Amino acid sequence: MDESYGRQLLNRVLTGTPGHETPLTHIAELPARESTYATWPEWAHPGVVDALRESGVPMPWTHQEQAATLAARGTNVVVATGTASGKSLAYQLPVLTALADDPRATALYLAPTKALGADQIRATVALCDGTEELVDAYPSAFDGDTPTEVRQWVRANSRWVFTNPDMLHIGMLRSHQRWAHFFRNLRYVVVDECHSYRGVFGSNVALVLRRLRRIAHRYAADPVFVLASATTSDPGAAASRLIGAPCAEVLDDGSPHGPRTVALWEPPLLTDVTGENGAPVRRAAGSESARIMADLVVEGARTLTFVRSRRGAELTAMGAKRILAEVDSDLVDRIAAYRAGYLAEDRRELEAGLADGTLLGAATTNALELGVDIAGLDAVVVAGFPGTVASFWQQAGRAGRRGEGSLVVLVARDDPLDTYLVHHPAALLDKPVEATVTDPTNPYVLGPQLLCAAMELPLSDAEVAEFGAVELLTDLAAQGLIRRRAHGWFVTADSNPHAFVDIRGGIGVQVAIVDADSGRLLGTVDGGRAPATTHPGAVYLHQGDTFVVDTLDLEEGLALVHPESPEWTTSARETTDIAITTVLERHDHGAVSTALVEVEVTHQVVGYLRRLPSGEVLDQIELDMPAQTLPTRAVMYTATMELLESAGIPADRFPGALHAAEHAAIGLLPLVATCDRGDIGGVSTALHADTGLPTVFVYDGHPGGAGFADRGFERLQPWLTATRDAIAACECAAGCPSCVQSPKCGNGNNPLDKDGAVRLLTAVLGTLRT
Repeated sequence: MDESYGRQLLNRVLTGTPGHETPLTHIAELPARESTYATWPEWAHPGVVDALRESGVPMPWTHQEQAATLAARGTNVVVATGTASGKSLAYQLPVLTALADDPRATALYLAPTKALGADQIRATVALCDGTEELVDAYPSAFDGDTPTEVRQWVRANSRWVFTNPDMLHIGMLRSHQRWAHFFRNLRYVVVDECHSYRGVFGSNVALVLRRLRRIAHRYAADPVFVLASATTSDPGAAASRLIGAPCAEVLDDGSPHGPRTVALWEPPLLTDVTGENGAPVRRAAGSESARIMADLVVEGARTLTFVRSRRGAELTAMGAKRILAEVDSDLVDRIAAYRAGYLAEDRRELEAGLADGTLLGAATTNALELGVDIAGLDAVVVAGFPGTVASFWQQAGRAGRRGEGSLVVLVARDDPLDTYLVHHPAALLDKPVEATVTDPTNPYVLGPQLLCAAMELPLSDAEVAEFGAVELLTDLAAQGLIRRRAHGWFVTADSNPHAFVDIRGGIGVQVAIVDADSGRLLGTVDGGRAPATTHPGAVYLHQGDTFVVDTLDLEEGLALVHPESPEWTTSARETTDIAITTVLERHDHGAVSTALVEVEVTHQVVGYLRRLPSGEVLDQIELDMPAQTLPTRAVMYTATMELLESAGIPADRFPGALHAAEHAAIGLLPLVATCDRGDIGGVSTALHADTGLPTVFVYDGHPGGAGFADRGFERLQPWLTATRDAIAACECAAGCPSCVQSPKCGNGNNPLDKDGAVRLLTAVLGTLRT
């Protein structure tokens, strides 16, 4: 393929676009990069080097050799290079060398997704089969898909165990005595795709890794950590925070990649459909991406379409199939959806189909973003900015993984951040990727994790002091969950803390979603999000089948549903109140003040909207759901009434201007903090009881906070600047979902004042700069 292949594919997609539409906002041609090689290091085991050569690696790239050598010398290291840069070899070489040199040595591999772990096992087994000294290494999976009898065999025989942080937490550390021989000989711990550990999930994993190091030390082991990451800001510091120990970084990428055509695509505003309060609606990114994928598949281009949600992946695959049925029915079965939640054998079959070309297209969640080595893909369609620049490049890198040319299309959602990026391409294409945000000191994360640690081994006073958790454990002791004795802190006899920790950040008990007709368990949702996603009347999609929720019982943790295929989707409406409990940091700028605060947020789902696939709102249905209170952290700013009036905003427009600025700021926070819009919320008021001034809050949607509000406070000026620019860039007249409307606004997106928001933010930024 020549370097214009990606552009050729784009031109063919544009041929299927109606002539009056101009969806492209920017095209970038990214050049190819040449390889930079190193020699095989002298310390590497000859048999391992021979196996790697036979697998198709004649020589290592420079970053592979550099990271592998640091690890072999006993230095914790993170290799942060691009997609398809062979980061696996950076840990395979030192780990397999250690296993070949020492027949008792063991290693642990951690992946955030099962798909990635399965892919790495296949590669590692092939290398071990080709090395005489590694025939008894038995690299094996130990995760939720592993049968009980196989788990026992793995524990007794495998010297390289492949698992995930969830199973490490509940299946290995809790019963570490049964793994004593493994931990005693633990030489290496591999943490793959470590940039994905952020927010509450990342904070939990950071504490799980500290517990792992603690257990290893108990057995007189001191493993070296080798971390692999996408290109992120300051990866050495982020990796050090994650493992709780110093970590070197390797950044210079010696791998090649083919030329890429990157297209930024904004679906048009629809003229015959209106949304809430008569606002214009943009064609949905999912349906637009389905059409683009169908066009690419017709051209024979093997395509992955990344969609933000499981539901979106199902709908996008179904949409592409409908289009192909009208063009070439033979292609319908060559499109599939891929997402978490499928059975293991279904996932493996889909991965194999993508790898061998049986499938030409797949709509997927980020389950295929990380590491799965699917060669020969020609194009990637990204339906909505995935939340971070790092994730965007990870997804884009799925195409052209063997050096060929490729096409990447980012299709903007009806969202302020997407609007900003497609109109400010430098913020995506030229911007350094974000730093990961974690906060292991969050008491709502740290407390349960310390209970788990104390159950594994009693906590010493020195360890408690190191965590700064004396007061926290004293509170837990008052609740009867832990006791202090002369030799340390011990959990109570009937305690089972591991079972109550959801390391992926769930809030409250898990709610089971059950088909009332058949009694079949369809899935689960955490209790904190259940009122908004499984309220009575909510539409729930499972593997292409649609259900409607009949009842939700939060006390019993049960949502009953029935099969039904309505023509609409649903979105909850919530009311939110916020009260400041503690001011952590405050800056005064005359007419504007900014602060990082601890708050209590009270939510109540009061109804839901029914929308057609076009975005048109059918109606709003009221609900009476219980209120829930969330203690968390928020970034806030206040502005005096005089400042707003001098900016041309009269008092009667205060609520609409503040409300619109709040909505847009929520949408743009992921630009400066590695979070998803669903991780955060906001409140605005023309006169807040605790400040006595017009006030805007943006808060973390997790108990105790997740670090997002802190990052927003640190980066307030660039964040608010991007917010203002995104609102101004949107071509709608008075506000729409692409700029100031929110899909989950409890006030029905009323009042909203787009012009007032621009004036407000301009005045606030002018004051902050003086």
